[in-house]
Amino acid sequence: MGSNTAHLLVADTGVGLPLPLHAVKTKLRLAEKVDVDGGLRQRAVHQVAQVTEEAVAASRQWQVRELFCFATAVVRDARNRDEILDAAHQRAGVRLGLLTGEEEAELTFLAVRRWMGWRTGPLLLLDIGGGSMEMAYGQDVVPEFAVSLPFGAGRLTRDLLRADPPRRSEVKNLRRFVRDQLDEVSNRMRWEGPRTAVATSRTFQQLARLCGAPSMRDGPFASRLLRRRDLKTQIDRLAALPAAHRAKLPGISEARAKQALAGAVVAYAAMTRLRIDEVTICPWALREGILLRRLESAAGWQDHGVPLPVAVPRPAVPPAELGSAAVVPLAQARSARQTKDGPALDAATDTSARAGNSPSTVPRTPTPR
Repeated sequence: MGSNTAHLLVADTGVGLPLPLHAVKTKLRLAEKVDVDGGLRQRAVHQVAQVTEEAVAASRQWQVRELFCFATAVVRDARNRDEILDAAHQRAGVRLGLLTGEEEAELTFLAVRRWMGWRTGPLLLLDIGGGSMEMAYGQDVVPEFAVSLPFGAGRLTRDLLRADPPRRSEVKNLRRFVRDQLDEVSNRMRWEGPRTAVATSRTFQQLARLCGAPSMRDGPFASRLLRRRDLKTQIDRLAALPAAHRAKLPGISEARAKQALAGAVVAYAAMTRLRIDEVTICPWALREGILLRRLESAAGWQDHGVPLPVAVPRPAVPPAELGSAAVVPLAQARSARQTKDGPALDAATDTSARAGNSPSTVPRTPTPR
């Protein structure tokens, strides 16, 4: 459950990696529905509950046996966070879990490492979401340094870019704010040696497409780069256009057109401060990281998937056993495995679960579920 969309991803894990079978994306634009006090408006609260219920129903149709439900910064930082979680719980029978920003960075870093492989050496991760930006650096599957910064593209647009198109003073203030916030992190990161810079998230994907990279329709294995010099030329263009006109540009979707400028400013400032000339766009991110954590930490995560609630009849008060969030601290997952590291996901299928056995003892098969 993100700032812009709710994304249900159903995957077959019987082949040893997250193989996507089915995906449903619902546009919510929650970042635009935050009131002046920092809480989600009532309509948005109802939407979160409804979409969660729909995701549970779709998961049941696909015979999902393990459902990992998470909400990101827009819910985590909301003033009425408990109300949002309770509403989804009462309606859908499952409780949305919350990850810290640093945990999101670590989970995404794992996904990037697995996608890019060891040949890339030390990795520097950049991930711009709607409510926050995550950065991480490391040479292993767990980063040595991970941080979450409270300036996602949606949040900055709501707080600093109120005119459409924005005023010059607004853009100037945005640039200054982002640069100031990045100074401390960039000073820390400049102590690290050579590394491969990788970016994830729809924000980076759309900016790369705007700057000439292949469309996502070309598949996940197409090589996609975002160069700082190309991004620089697009920022003034985005700043001069209203959101409706930005949506007509290559790669910029209607749902994210309003926040495209803020995303570009953050991306350019981060690349400049960290002295990055280009980033490689990785198609795997947080959801795949959650799945990989489940696969690579079976002993630590096998009891944290949420069983799907009974569809009919649905009790007025969900059973107590469904009330806990599907969250396990990363440290606990690490200690359970000792020698391996990994993350968790929105929805996953495990072929061993059909037989009612532990995933760690049943041979994997590629049969989709």
